[in-house]
Amino acid sequence: MSLLENIRSPRDLKALDTEDLTELAEEIRHFLVHAVARTGGHLGPNLGVVELTIALHRIFDSPADRILWDTGHQSYVHKLLTGRQDFSKLRGKGGLSGYPSRAESEHDVIENSHASTVLGWADGLAKANQVLGRWNRHVVAVIGDGALTGGMAWEALNNIAAAKDRQLIIVVNDNERSYAPTIGGVANHLATLRTTDGYERMLSWGKDLLERTPVVGKPLYESLHGAKKGFKDAFAPQGMFEDLGLKYLGPIDGHDITAVESALRRAKRFHGPVLVHCRTQKGRGYQPALEDEADRFHSVGVMNPLTCQPLSPSAGRSWTSVFGDEMVRIGAERPDVVAITAAMLHPVGLTRFAEAYPDRVWDVGIAEQHAAVSAAGLATGGLHPVVAVYATFLNRAFDQVLMDVALHRCGVTFVLDRAGVTGTDGPSHNGMWDMSVLQVVPGLRIAAPRDAAQLRAQLREAVAVEDAPTVVRYPKANVGEDIPAVGRAGGMDVLAAPEAPGADVLLVGVGTMARVALDAADLLDARGTTCTVVDPRWVKPVDEALPALAGRHRLVAVIEDNSRTGGVGWAVAQALRDAGTDLPVRTFGIPEQFLAHAKRSEVLADLGLTPAEIAGRISVALAGPAAAVPEPLAATEEKSNA
Repeated sequence: MSLLENIRSPRDLKALDTEDLTELAEEIRHFLVHAVARTGGHLGPNLGVVELTIALHRIFDSPADRILWDTGHQSYVHKLLTGRQDFSKLRGKGGLSGYPSRAESEHDVIENSHASTVLGWADGLAKANQVLGRWNRHVVAVIGDGALTGGMAWEALNNIAAAKDRQLIIVVNDNERSYAPTIGGVANHLATLRTTDGYERMLSWGKDLLERTPVVGKPLYESLHGAKKGFKDAFAPQGMFEDLGLKYLGPIDGHDITAVESALRRAKRFHGPVLVHCRTQKGRGYQPALEDEADRFHSVGVMNPLTCQPLSPSAGRSWTSVFGDEMVRIGAERPDVVAITAAMLHPVGLTRFAEAYPDRVWDVGIAEQHAAVSAAGLATGGLHPVVAVYATFLNRAFDQVLMDVALHRCGVTFVLDRAGVTGTDGPSHNGMWDMSVLQVVPGLRIAAPRDAAQLRAQLREAVAVEDAPTVVRYPKANVGEDIPAVGRAGGMDVLAAPEAPGADVLLVGVGTMARVALDAADLLDARGTTCTVVDPRWVKPVDEALPALAGRHRLVAVIEDNSRTGGVGWAVAQALRDAGTDLPVRTFGIPEQFLAHAKRSEVLADLGLTPAEIAGRISVALAGPAAAVPEPLAATEEKSNA
């Protein structure tokens, strides 16, 4: 039996010697490469924290001591060492989450997987320990250098440093990267610290030498020690952290278990906030990851671990690539169009734009709030910024979208990748709130393209708006075949209509749900129920032609991959009420709950967002109360004049 197989809890690590620990680290890396290759997941970050995680669990006593991970995608080693070694369904339905999960283990504390939050959590937990008199408990926050670019991290540091007697240890996992190489002033400061790691060795050597010098040695050392602060600032500029009131240890080789353990023991003995700076290597031990300059295998799909070739090649183009290509074309035509991203240049598809127009793209780090405000400044200065982020992360910048961009009527386009159900990354990564949250922003317009042709067209329509913010959203998926329109109603595309005048149901298919709407219409038609299917294209504001069109039907059904609370269905029902159109509105969307990780198709099926389920529910609604059956979570009904 291997060493790893004998690890059932962190306690089992305590008895291992140095040679055993080295072997265990090798076993863990071998396990990660082959396990993640079978399922897909975050590989590079976890290969980089093997020794660091082993050391943490040997020095601290989880779960009494709280070990927190930011953002959590580097927690696979932590899972292995806390008794979770079945990775056969990692990120799949019924399997382990790709992030820490309270449902899985008492050793997991934070599971939101949004970066830069861990220090705030740590501050609160340490305060709780202090108030409740738990002086023997420690809080350890592991934060990547990329997450330190987030403003929330520095707000927390400001509070953490204010308490000199609070037992809180910050471990900076410094691998010089988030997805791509970390950028900005914080990154530059850490880079400076990496190049001055001789300071502590020199100080230790000087102390030993002077203390062996008779008579004058000890007083001279004490005098020099008193001048240490100024010398440090000049020779090893960790002063930024120490000026805040944080004891600084490092930089430490994060792959030297003995060195990391020594630093953590010192930090544990210091009864106050301590920052331990560990240098690690993303992708450590797996040469293909180390040679991948884009993101060091930050996240991989199912692949052959020997050749690194995908076992299930992509069946088509991604939405992201369509956006990226169109941005390059727009950039050639519009020199005023610039781009901003938040530490995700490659994942959001801006790589080619950056190559073509390097002076017109900015990666602001993990700082979505700053991205939005900076975009407002760019727009006010005469440019048209395109801010490309994951849909789930725009939640963090809502106040800036509302008060800085919209209030000032700035022409800024927000492009939301991974909108709707994303699936395997779990509850925090589903982009299922944007069309609800943004409904309340005055003047803002939201486009939900149904196919590649519409994405290209609506992106151009969005950047043509100079007096209000615009949003273009699309899912994490491959783009299917283009869906042609058969007519037009106001600004909406009519995708299907009965040959004879009038129809029973008006189906409103939002974005990629247009295909689901068409398939549901076919099923209803086979049952003798006629349907008109429209793609609203721009879902906010509701098209002025929609109430009149709806009035020629018996029922309106809206299908969206967004929260049904305050979403497009809600907006359509409100528009019908305002127009005095008395019709039942049926909304098929995502219930007000966090969704467990699974494939996108599995999640949609569980929610009842399939053609068969939707057609069945509409048939029941048309049949009247006598035929009613209990509602699924994914559907609601309201009268438009309620």
